[in-house]
Amino acid sequence: MTTITDDVVQDTRLQRLLVVLGIVVLAFNLRPAASSVGPLLEEIRAGVPLGDTQAGILTTLPVICFAVVGGLAPRLASWIGLHRVALLGLLLLTGCLWARGHVHQGWVFLVLSFTALAGAATANVLMPSLVKLHFPDRVGQLTAVYTTSMAVGLTVSSALSVPIATGGGDQVDYTRGLLAWSLTAGIAVLPWIGLIRHDLHEGRRTRSLGVGAIARTRLGWAMVGAFGLQSLQAYAIFGWFAQMCRDAGYSAEASGVLLGVVTGASIPLSLLIPVLAGRFRDQRGLLTALIACYPVGYLGFLADPRPLGWLWALAIGAGCSTFPLVLTLIGLRARTPEGTAALSGFTQSAGYLMAAAGPFGIGALHAATGSWTPSVLLLLGLCVPLYLCGLYATGDRYVEDEIAARR
Repeated sequence: MTTITDDVVQDTRLQRLLVVLGIVVLAFNLRPAASSVGPLLEEIRAGVPLGDTQAGILTTLPVICFAVVGGLAPRLASWIGLHRVALLGLLLLTGCLWARGHVHQGWVFLVLSFTALAGAATANVLMPSLVKLHFPDRVGQLTAVYTTSMAVGLTVSSALSVPIATGGGDQVDYTRGLLAWSLTAGIAVLPWIGLIRHDLHEGRRTRSLGVGAIARTRLGWAMVGAFGLQSLQAYAIFGWFAQMCRDAGYSAEASGVLLGVVTGASIPLSLLIPVLAGRFRDQRGLLTALIACYPVGYLGFLADPRPLGWLWALAIGAGCSTFPLVLTLIGLRARTPEGTAALSGFTQSAGYLMAAAGPFGIGALHAATGSWTPSVLLLLGLCVPLYLCGLYATGDRYVEDEIAARR
């Protein structure tokens, strides 16, 4: 049961600036706990050490953790407050990232990784509700701010973990590459210490909305489908696109650059798309334009991967930018902060469970067929239900209205 007091919070200008700062630094730190591992995985496996099974678990922990833990965040927020939960998530993230860099037992490393990701997942689910609470008339603009910060955090941690680990030398000290992100998370704690006062007000009216109520609405399931299928596309591409490029004849370095084109495209689009979405009551045109980029990229890559790989990567990256649109919809398809929190918890928890099948399924299909063509065509086919779910979710409707209609 989600309980959040008041529909909005009235802040002074200075307080609003502190909220924006808190949202930006929180969003930046939501991905490095996971994205810093991949570039250093070989060194982590040797240094911790981790066996094959443990390494496999480590790579799947983020999506599992976001699915399992994310659904608990709205309930926790109803007990102790949104801002306190965000602060606790950051403290958990900071402490476990620091401890993870100092252990040399495989299962302890995995437990600390899971706990750190749990802190990130908890805060991640509450981001749309925080935006709705403090900026109810600027959901698009503030969603643009935090999705862009999230994309920057993902890109920076992926690109800099190895240089930090080497320190300009030839030896790779993976612990430095991991510990650096505990420092950024620790810095992010500071503004949230000043923000927990929002959970201390007394005498407010309270209203409750259960996550279970969201599960009985068409909009709730449309949001799950849109979020889950889009995340499935993204995780599959992030996990396998570089290997697809290598198998198409690109060098390892060029393949990494092409994957960077995919992820890099999300940074400017993460800033633009939520702003555009917030200006309209109906976002179906924007959805159509983004989804249309997928077949261009997928079919172009299958037909002629070289020398136009950069163009197909750019198109796929634009398609993957459906993700910030869906995040914006979480705030736009609810009238209240409690509705936003419940919709966010249900959408992201169930959606991440769906997304978990992406990297594994695409890899298994390639292993069974010996070709990337069936895998890419499967991703292309999944764009159809993604689009259909998105069409319903982008219509001018609200989850509270659908709940009321069923009573």
